[in-house]
Amino acid sequence: MIQNLHKTLQLFANLSKEKKYDGIKAILRRYQPADVAEILENLDVVDAERGEIFKLLDRETAALVLGMLDISTINSLLNALGPRYIAEILNDMPSDDAADLLGHFPEDLRNTLLGLMQAEYADEVQELLEYDIESAGGIMTTEYVALPKDITTEKAIEILRKTAPDAETIYYVYIVDSQNRLVGVISLRELIVADPDTIIESIMHRKVISVSVDMDQEEVAEVVSKYDFLAVPVVDKDSRLVGIITVDDIIDVIYEEASEDIFRLGGSTEAVDDYIEGRISLALKSRLPWLFVTMVEGIIAGQVLRGLENELRAVVALAFFIPLLTGMGGNVGTQSATVTVRGLATGDIDESNVFSVISRELLTGILLGIINGVLVGSIAWVWQKNAVLGLIVGLAMIGNMTTAALMGALVPLTFKKVGIDPAVASAPFITASIDITGLLIYSTLASLFIGFLL
Repeated sequence: MIQNLHKTLQLFANLSKEKKYDGIKAILRRYQPADVAEILENLDVVDAERGEIFKLLDRETAALVLGMLDISTINSLLNALGPRYIAEILNDMPSDDAADLLGHFPEDLRNTLLGLMQAEYADEVQELLEYDIESAGGIMTTEYVALPKDITTEKAIEILRKTAPDAETIYYVYIVDSQNRLVGVISLRELIVADPDTIIESIMHRKVISVSVDMDQEEVAEVVSKYDFLAVPVVDKDSRLVGIITVDDIIDVIYEEASEDIFRLGGSTEAVDDYIEGRISLALKSRLPWLFVTMVEGIIAGQVLRGLENELRAVVALAFFIPLLTGMGGNVGTQSATVTVRGLATGDIDESNVFSVISRELLTGILLGIINGVLVGSIAWVWQKNAVLGLIVGLAMIGNMTTAALMGALVPLTFKKVGIDPAVASAPFITASIDITGLLIYSTLASLFIGFLL
């Protein structure tokens, strides 16, 4: 995070307009690549000036910065510098980062850039692009260190000296057999301290945790989080090692998945980039379906309320507590859904403890209902000087909160069971559904006790 970002941007803009690029280059050396990316993204200059600033970076730094930029800034650099210059920078990026970046481009531009890259490297990136963008294959890198199991540690270190500069990480060294099947793993530290004549197979760890190439990235993140790995190997259906996923990519996945779940829980499928850079039509497309669902459920709730028409006409005070009942129920349902969705996302909730989760939320709803029901019922009794009204409101609060907590747990669990992302069990859907059940409970109680109210 750059302190006084506004002043820094103003300084860069002034130096750029005056074409004092030596001064800009000197300042750029003070910043980390992430800070340079932040400056380029927020700089209020034309494409040509942004391009000139980017060209001041050395190739290694430029490659790191390019992988951190948003798509709109990269498009700005493409306009200023042309595809050939950007392709040269892509050659210096890790293959997984280059694939991630190219995956966001239209097919024609992606093919153009691949055609301008070094042939061998372009083939490697193209291979990664074949995988689903949200799978283990889509986020893995093929720049890893793998050694045969039948060599000595001395020979292994000799190989490492030659291959390590091209690897993304060497904290773990993966051991393979003659068919490139993953058979073990050893840390760099263990390799260094071992006797030079020791055969790797005799000291490697055989219980290797790996992920399949088609595993969803969210499940991969759970594996890395559970075992505290710095990297995890990726294997194909024949257990052949095809890549690794490093912890920095997992952090990106966790951020993306958390953002996605938050948007969906709120009833929208927009991504952050879509919101900032996208068209209004995309916002409408992502939000309207949930609002239509809410509208339909609202109409149904209106029909339920219509069934309470005679009771409301006879005892107007019944209407005073409708907003309170529906609001409290909606809050409980949203709280329950949020806890459940998070538990499913982190792996804390699975088939082994589903019943206990449902029981816990049901009991929580009952207790919340009793506490709030007694409180609100007492207020209704004292306020309207009618004990029966207080009883109806109190019982309705208990029933509404119990139902809300139960639905808040059941809906995400049901979605998960049928193979739908549980995050789509959004607050608008659950809240509107709870409004209907809450009004049904309230109208039923009012109809049963109307003789005592009058």
